[in-house]
This record gives sequence, structure tokens and C-alpha cells, in this order.
Amino acid sequence: MGILAAVMVPHPPLIVPEVGWGEEEKIKDTTRGFTKASELIAGLNPETVVVISPHSTFYSDYFHISPGKSASGDLSKFGAHRVTFDVRYDSEFVLELEKRAQREKIRAGTMGEREKSLDHATMVPLYFLKKAFGGVIPCKIIRIGLSGLPLEEHYRLGTVIKETAEALGRNVCVIASGDLSHVLKSDGPYGYRAEGPEYDKRIMDVMSRAAFGELFKFSDTFCEKAAECGHRAFTIMAGCLDGLSVKTEMLSYEGPFGVGYGVCTFLPGEADPARKFLSMPERENEKKTDNAGKGESPYVRLARETIEKFVSTGKKMAVPDYLPEEALTRRAGTFVSLKKFGQLRGCIGTISATEENIAKEIIQNAISAAVRDPRFPPVTSSELKDLVYSVDILGETEDIDSPEELDVKKYGVIVSSGYKKGLLLPNLEGIDSVDEQIWIAMQKAGIRKGERIRLQRFEVVRYH
Repeated sequence: MGILAAVMVPHPPLIVPEVGWGEEEKIKDTTRGFTKASELIAGLNPETVVVISPHSTFYSDYFHISPGKSASGDLSKFGAHRVTFDVRYDSEFVLELEKRAQREKIRAGTMGEREKSLDHATMVPLYFLKKAFGGVIPCKIIRIGLSGLPLEEHYRLGTVIKETAEALGRNVCVIASGDLSHVLKSDGPYGYRAEGPEYDKRIMDVMSRAAFGELFKFSDTFCEKAAECGHRAFTIMAGCLDGLSVKTEMLSYEGPFGVGYGVCTFLPGEADPARKFLSMPERENEKKTDNAGKGESPYVRLARETIEKFVSTGKKMAVPDYLPEEALTRRAGTFVSLKKFGQLRGCIGTISATEENIAKEIIQNAISAAVRDPRFPPVTSSELKDLVYSVDILGETEDIDSPEELDVKKYGVIVSSGYKKGLLLPNLEGIDSVDEQIWIAMQKAGIRKGERIRLQRFEVVRYH
């Protein structure tokens, strides 16, 4: 008993004939794949089906699990009000999952539901499941949303779903609902970016091999540019198969409307310690941390020790005596960045000096990056061993008259309009053009296209 199978499926409403009105004929392979995946689940006769949905309630720092005993929904917003769903939730499983997540310090639970009716990313898979079961879904459902937390946390949640199923002796199947890239074609609804086809090619290769450890190698910037939908859902699903051999089958891939649709099935086998994929990035990260500890710059050491002390004790570190003289005599803006398993975990900085010297500037920004970055929850003591640090020290800013005076690798940019000001550091992964650099800085400042802007550039010295 435990996880019987998992499937990766898309959720285009038009695949439902009552919605598509013939358009579904253009994705026949996806329909066939969806049908086969659903029949696989129905044939296993699970007691519970976990649906991981990108369109359920989403929080930046919390996984929402739908509460209650039941839920319903329909596809009326897509013109098919007669396509309805009524499901029973497995409340016993949800309660146990919530307890285990809390024990593992994973921020997941039933608080804060904003939408009680089923979302389309849940209902489209249920449509095919309902057909596979002959018109009525006999098993109970669990609906889980995604979060803005790192991919590693999504995978960890999957491992707890697996442990919960085993602890309760429950036969469970998992559905990871998620479209792929939304930017495959210039005439599609979201346009075209080169990262779109590249993402779809990479993700289908990874999933067709069940090479789940490679899911962590997709950077946030790349995924954002590819406008993908389901990567986090696939990562939770992968965690549900942690430590097990997996027989996988790729059933279909299509993208005729400019959005990628992929279907794969996964059948777990015997225990396989080599497939505990969290240990792989951890081992790689430990090597990086060991190397950094032996040869890290004094500025990175200062940021690391500051965060370790503040997270562990709540106390600010005093300026140490191992720093170079310029750290004590020069003033400058600094940025401190943290990564965990290759994913950004915090980044805070100052454009110009706010403290009496560089050392105190780094101390202040290191604490802010760890516990005050609004995009992430505060760093915990259990994460300290997994963090990789970098420190940027900014040079003097200078006004420029044109984007032609910028170099995306050499110069950072400050874009201002009135009181609004946005900054982007140079030489960032995934930022390849000056236009893109300026636009991202504008977005960070809340500056709209068409507003008159002032450009400044600066150089940085980056320490790892």
C-alpha cells in the first residue's frame, strides 16, 4: 500500500468536447494520452487520488491543501455549465498529511482557502478520470496547490505525501496537473520566446526518463521566461516517488496552440536509494560549501557568519578583525545574495551607502537578505548548511544618455522615473540583453512603458 502510480497531464479546458466544440480534434494525441493515463489510474482502483493543481489557492510561502469533506465545480466559465463535478475529500489523509508536514517544518496545511469550488486544472483531469471510471469517481480526492517556495520544498512535500499514504495504508494515485510552456508560437495567445520550445524539449526528456533530480536544474529565471505552468506540480509528484525505481512511459506531446501539453505515466517499483534525489543537490552543495569555506573571500565569510549568528541567536555580529582595510574605511552600496540548491533564497542590497563602512553595510544587508526579503520566508537554522553566498560591492553610479552606454555583463543599471527607482545587477543568469535588463529594472520600480526614464550605470565587484 502507498503510491500506486503517478501521471503528468495538462489541463486545457478545450480538450473537453463540450468546451472545445471541435477544437479538441487538433490535440487528438493529447486526448489519447490523457485517456490512457486515466484508464491506468482507474484500473488500479485507488482509494485516494491526489491532484496537484497550479490553479488552486497559491501562496508565496505556504502550500494550501483544500479542507472539508467535499467540493464541487463546473466548467460554466468555459461555456459548459452542464459539465459538473462533485467529489469527496479524504479528510483523514489531509489531517495526517498536515501533521506530518508540520513535523518536517514544511509550511503546508488547510488554512486560508480563497476559492472553495474546484479549479479547471483539477476538473480537466477529473473529466477524464470520471470517464475512465464509467461516469462516477468512486475514490476520494485531495487537492493541493503550489507555492513560491524553492523546488526543494515542493519535492519534500511530495515525500511527505508518500509517507502519509504508507502510514495510513492507503492506496493512492497522484495526478500532477500542469501545462508546459505558454510561449511556443509567435501567433499563439502569449507570443514566442526561444526558452519556450527549449523548456518543453528539456522537461519532456527529463520526465520521459523519470530523471527527477534534473528538475532542480531548471532555474527560476529560465522557467519564468519559458512561461511554464506545471514545473512545481511535477516536482511534488516526483517527491511522491522518492527512493523508488520508476517505470515511465511518455504517451504524448503537442503544442499546436502555442502552449505545450505533455502526458507521461509513472509506475513505482522496488526501493532504490540512488533515487533519493534531494541527497544529490545536497551533496553537490556540501562540496561547494566546503570549497567556499576553504577559499571564500572575507566579504562572503562576513555575510555567512552574520547570517549564521543572527538566525541562530537573533543577535547582530560585530565587525570582525579579518577584513581588509577598505572594508573599514570605505563606504559603498552592497548586495548580499543567497542560493539554496541552485535556487535564489534571498537577495537584498543598497544602491548607495547607508552605513559608516562596507563591513557594516554587508552585515545589515546580509541580515535583511536572510529574514526580510518579502519574496521568501525567513531562513531557518536547518537551512544554513545548504546556503551558498555571494556579495556585490557597488562602484560609483554615473548618468548615461542612452542604453548604448550599457553592457549587460559589465554594468548594472538604475532606472528611475520621479520617485520610482529600480536597480538590476550586471551579469545575472538569464539576462542576456540591455533591453531586458532595463525592462526588469523598470518592473521592479513599478515604472510603466512610455514613462520618461533616467538611466544610470555602475560597476560591481562580485565575491563568491
